[in-house]
Amino acid sequence: MRIERLGSDVRIHAEGPVRGEVRPPGSKSLTNRYLTCAALADGRTVLQGASQADDVSHMVAGLVELGVTVESLANPARLVVSGCGGHLPTGAADISVGAAGTAMRFLTALTTLGYGHYRLDGDPRMRERPIGPLVGALQKLGAGIGYAGADGYPPLTVHGRGLGGGEVRFDRPPSSQFLSALLMVAPYATRDVYIAVDGGVPSRPYVDMTITVMRSLGVEVLSADGRRFVVAAGQRYGGGEYEIEPDASAATYFWAAAAVTGGCVRVVGLGRGSLQGDVGFADVLERMGCTVAAGDDWLEVRGPREGELRGVEVDLNSMPDTVQTLAVTALAAAGPTTIRNVGNLRIKETDRLAALARELTRLGAAVEERADGLAIHPPARVTPAAIETYGDHRMAMSFAVAGLLAPGTVIRAANCVTKSCPGFFEVFGRLGSSG
Repeated sequence: MRIERLGSDVRIHAEGPVRGEVRPPGSKSLTNRYLTCAALADGRTVLQGASQADDVSHMVAGLVELGVTVESLANPARLVVSGCGGHLPTGAADISVGAAGTAMRFLTALTTLGYGHYRLDGDPRMRERPIGPLVGALQKLGAGIGYAGADGYPPLTVHGRGLGGGEVRFDRPPSSQFLSALLMVAPYATRDVYIAVDGGVPSRPYVDMTITVMRSLGVEVLSADGRRFVVAAGQRYGGGEYEIEPDASAATYFWAAAAVTGGCVRVVGLGRGSLQGDVGFADVLERMGCTVAAGDDWLEVRGPREGELRGVEVDLNSMPDTVQTLAVTALAAAGPTTIRNVGNLRIKETDRLAALARELTRLGAAVEERADGLAIHPPARVTPAAIETYGDHRMAMSFAVAGLLAPGTVIRAANCVTKSCPGFFEVFGRLGSSG
């Protein structure tokens, strides 16, 4: 395989099944959760294998604005956080998170623990992404927080006076990050925090990830049924040293490459016991006809022979970051693929369902766009095309897989991959091809 750079675009040249072993960079989702808890902790926390993605850079910059010391020293994947013991050192900050949704949600919750005045903003797309449910929940717990622009959306102004605690209810939250943000700051409220969620939690594995990270730093979350959560006041995070897993969402593109070409790709650093729900994407590929093998710290996908990959109908609510990967994989399947229960993708970096429908059509697929998903009917032959990415890192990485089916496909503005996976195309290009 060869990746040809065309300014900010890339063209993919490939022939035959792809084979290789890769270790994706550290998970940005895990890194930002550890950073949030470590910032509040007593003592020092060391994160090994941390993500160097733009989202993490924005998170680190926000913490530094709040007076928290975060050092990388000689190794940018090794972050050392000096915790503030639950007391933010700075009483004023103007924070910009760019397009980093986790940083916006987590830092919003974090600043409510401070005492002072804080402003949080992002890029134009961030100002279109709703944050009202999180703001409302924080207000009910005693936070002084409001909008500097349109109600329900950034920018936000926080008049920090600490969190009082109490009871709060989410009704069908559009993002699991709202719940995660609230859980991570809840131990530092003056009273216990009770959280109820009606209508289900989207992307539930990410909430489980948050609870696991909190537990590893010494804080327990009680949840009897997965819809009610209790965080007792007075708990404190402790420091320590933690290894960040490779990014499972990034791993899906390499597994998909094996699936669509009949190749074999092993991802090291991730096994069945991963903290990240997106390792479950391998199970979806298995349903489509792939062979999956796993060890303690590796997971391998072997694609079927040409013409034997099957379409699938699947609810991806628990793995929304894999939707684009599956949608592109569906181009190589025999029969349609239907993806359901992912309406929250419309409020991501772009409206991902609409963007997928447009770009898959360019490649020759017939696509039915639905309110909460897609039905994809693959073409007899995938035709090369120039793919728009809409500033969305997952559009760029998933459609790289399409380049294996239609060599010569161009990915426009491909540098947007730095949001979650810097160096993606270099690693993708090192997958070997065999004719």
